[in-house]
Amino acid sequence: MILTVTYNPAVDQTITFDEPLEPEVVNRATDARFDAGGKGINVSQFLTEMGTETLATGLLGGFTGTFITDQLADASIPTDFVELDEPTRLNTTALAAGTEYKMNQNGPSVGADVVEDLVATIADRDPDRVLVGGSLPPGLTTDAIDRVTSAGSWQTAVDVSGDLLRELSAEYALCKPNREELAEATDMAVETIEACATAAASFRNQGFERVVASLGPDGAVLAGPDGVVHAKPPEVDVVDTVGAGDALLSGVLAALERGDSDELALATGVTVAAHVVEQAGTGVPALDSVFEERTAVETRWL
Repeated sequence: MILTVTYNPAVDQTITFDEPLEPEVVNRATDARFDAGGKGINVSQFLTEMGTETLATGLLGGFTGTFITDQLADASIPTDFVELDEPTRLNTTALAAGTEYKMNQNGPSVGADVVEDLVATIADRDPDRVLVGGSLPPGLTTDAIDRVTSAGSWQTAVDVSGDLLRELSAEYALCKPNREELAEATDMAVETIEACATAAASFRNQGFERVVASLGPDGAVLAGPDGVVHAKPPEVDVVDTVGAGDALLSGVLAALERGDSDELALATGVTVAAHVVEQAGTGVPALDSVFEERTAVETRWL
């Protein structure tokens, strides 16, 4: 079972406008939707759609926290969150005439005591793999992430910003930076696929068995014990990139949980991501055929 930890979840609001946004006027939206969000939560939703056993946990509070638990329950995703007094944050993405605007809140301030409550929740579930994903709320440091991976025998993956990756001190099974985060974490060039492969391979020495780097339209690379493999994404019409990195990670984790090779795992990840970018918002598309579709993904060892 893959347990996901989201320290700083969000309700994701996606608003669509037909015309460009203008200041000091009322901009009328043509569509709006709300989704349960946060990296770990997103991954649990994708895993469920792929038929992979998962449970979502983390910190939730207030009316926005209730919305998230209700939405996950409606999607038959098991949850076991630590409750906070302050409300979970609301993040907004505005899509206007081909331009994407993102407005994110910081989240509620919390104390370090909630980390031990969360660790106890994880230990009670005894998962095979744990993913810690997303930003940290005010009041927590990377010690909260290191505490999770050192608390049990599970394999821990992490998906956080590049500056946080550099501060981690524990050993991890996997990390998933995007191109910019890889550059920030390594201080290395990332202009080409080959440069990204070199940076990802180098970063393994910082305590990561595998480094999966998402490269947008260039696909993704995975640096692991067997070397570095690149996967070219399928050609699709990109509508919205929100959640693409989470989709990639969910496919990789689902395949590794099945015992698949690194090459197949990366092909699975880019297949899931291709489905997600074809739609607006962070809703979950049908993913029941990704394990068949992944065989069409072009991969190469670098």
